[in-house]
Amino acid sequence: MTTGFDRIVVVGASAAGLSAVEALRRGGFQGELTLVGDEPHLPYDRPPLSKQLLAGEWEPERLALRAPEAFDDLGVRTVLGSPAEKLDARGREVLLADGGRLGYDALVATTGVRARTVPGVDGVEGVHLLRTLDDALALRRSLDDRGQLVIVGGGFIGAEAAAVARLMGCEVTMVTDRPLPLVDAVGEEVGGMLTDLHRERGVRVIGDSMVTRVCHDGGRATGIELADGRTIDADAVIVGIGTLPNVEWLAGSGVPVGNGVECDETLHAGGGVWAAGDVASWPDPVSGERLRIEHRTNAAEQGMAVARNILADRPSAFTSVPYVWSDQYEHKIQIYGRTRGADRMQVIDGSLAERRFTALFGRDGRVTAALGVDMVRPLRALRKLVADRTAWDTALEA
Repeated sequence: MTTGFDRIVVVGASAAGLSAVEALRRGGFQGELTLVGDEPHLPYDRPPLSKQLLAGEWEPERLALRAPEAFDDLGVRTVLGSPAEKLDARGREVLLADGGRLGYDALVATTGVRARTVPGVDGVEGVHLLRTLDDALALRRSLDDRGQLVIVGGGFIGAEAAAVARLMGCEVTMVTDRPLPLVDAVGEEVGGMLTDLHRERGVRVIGDSMVTRVCHDGGRATGIELADGRTIDADAVIVGIGTLPNVEWLAGSGVPVGNGVECDETLHAGGGVWAAGDVASWPDPVSGERLRIEHRTNAAEQGMAVARNILADRPSAFTSVPYVWSDQYEHKIQIYGRTRGADRMQVIDGSLAERRFTALFGRDGRVTAALGVDMVRPLRALRKLVADRTAWDTALEA
């Protein structure tokens, strides 16, 4: 269908973007291939930002997904440090912030997401996001002072940063608007277990609380204020309250956007534009739900799927079993599938009390996810139940 394309532009020097350009070359595309990135860095791995890099166990070079010469070997032109600012879909051109223009026959959007922030913190020293390599390095320098750290938000990024900060000797307070950190992601039982783990390690956890503002004096953060009027002192503040998809550059282009780039089941958004990774929204052919998944493995799989579909005579629907992991202290939490929205959970092996177990999550009588703590092989054996959306009773009998 599209083998006549001569120019493909991939906007987003991310894991998904790298996966797409490599798969295009492996699939036989010999035309002009360009990878655009808003950061000055070549594609790097993001999960270690809140883990090994933040802890100082790894240096930035180790996060690089490919050596610079690999892009020369692929014949991929890289345009870094100048984000896409606008898409002219009719003229099939990407307009860059530096004034450059890139023509294309097919375009892949892999622009990912950015961290949400709170009003009034622009330019305030000591306020940190944790999404990019530069974010992580700035936070690491701040943690070296071993001061008081407040984390706004109780998701995986905040929990991982809390664990690293405690191990580095910082005083840590985690504030979430949920009853418990991670409760919306892993449910009350597992969320409660992880909360107890953090409290035992010295993290002060404040639930069901809204942060109204970050306090600062002389351009430097001094703490936070809660909706009930309490203030919590801090030398540094991490804002970890979720993300927003990077779709502003597509405004007015005709490419459908909402909670991401709205694609069909093949990850095609129309008009020669495709999307992959954290920014892509698509209807899952199995469940019928429109999904947008922010997982590292999903990004790589979608990049490859888009490349195959661009080159195929008949594109195929994308489906997969999402996988995500989190390192907190000495524990590894792994998840296959989607735990959010589950209406039931059952421990299959081990126990919550031991903090070593596997569990199934389900919804509407079907298995939707499997979660494990420090049980890699037993969890892997449950993956097929998730992939097959096995009936709940059948799964428990098995």
